[in-house]
Amino acid sequence: MLRLATWNVEWFSALFDRHGRLLDDHQWSGRHDVTRSQQIAALGRVFRAIDADAVMVIEAPDGSARREGGRALENFARHFGLRARRALLGFVNDTRQEIALLYDSDRMTARHDPQGPPTARRDDTRAPRFDGTFRWDLDVDAAPERIRFSKPPLEVALETATGARLRLIGVHAKSKAPHGARSPKEALRIAIDNRRKQLAQCIWIRRRVDEVLAAGDPLIVLGDFNDGPGLDEYERLFGRSGVEIVLGGKGEIPLFDPHAEMVLKRRTGPWPSTARFYLKAERRYFTALLDYIMVSPDLRSRARRWRIWHPFDDPECFADESLRMALLAASDHFPVVLELDP
Repeated sequence: MLRLATWNVEWFSALFDRHGRLLDDHQWSGRHDVTRSQQIAALGRVFRAIDADAVMVIEAPDGSARREGGRALENFARHFGLRARRALLGFVNDTRQEIALLYDSDRMTARHDPQGPPTARRDDTRAPRFDGTFRWDLDVDAAPERIRFSKPPLEVALETATGARLRLIGVHAKSKAPHGARSPKEALRIAIDNRRKQLAQCIWIRRRVDEVLAAGDPLIVLGDFNDGPGLDEYERLFGRSGVEIVLGGKGEIPLFDPHAEMVLKRRTGPWPSTARFYLKAERRYFTALLDYIMVSPDLRSRARRWRIWHPFDDPECFADESLRMALLAASDHFPVVLELDP
């Protein structure tokens, strides 16, 4: 069995110094009312419980000149004795939130394997490399805009110790929040503009998905999309969510995620969720399905179980008080885990 996970760890970078050493002290972490020591202990508890062969870490420690993100993750794994102890980063960015794969090097090898040309010409239909530029007409004025990722997806060529090969694409899609708005009208304009950019990024990812599937390679797309079917009113404006674009539409080879399918088939009623945020103005918590593990058709038959490690919705997590409290202290997102037959 192969166990893969994705987890957005809020402000993971704030737990390390610039040399990648853990700051295991009583200073405040990036999380509200949680010290660095508390968050570190909580993360160790959850990573140990998951015991994954590979984890796509979203908001991984900074990999720029300010910090050594790969060393930080490997120091963290060594500190807690994790099997997934080798770190792989792709294209680093300037947001202090990397996408990284933490994996068990005894069970697999993994390498950063970006695909596509460095950038797309106007007449090129191929998906450019994720650190390049994608051309897409956002506002239907026949003048394609240049789209770039603030957090370029991580493309991984993975091979297990038994010789099985598959490709992973780790994603942290752009948030739609209208940061910097000074009026409701400006907030609406920024939100719509951000939504257009996010959908263009998802179209870019879907083009890569089509290319990988056309080559016959097993594929898993996983991470935080900051989006999902039925999540907000902008879906009605644009017709469908970014998640639906990546999953595939009519005439495309589909990817599959059971939690996304559940929401698509049942637009009302209880939904699964992978994230929990406190809304200060409303003095309550908001939950959302933002994190996914999508598999290609050839892997679907091998998939045994998708599981969201939710502290309240998963009975085993809720029954284990120390794990439940660790999940709440570790991050505002919860891990999603997939088990595959070899």
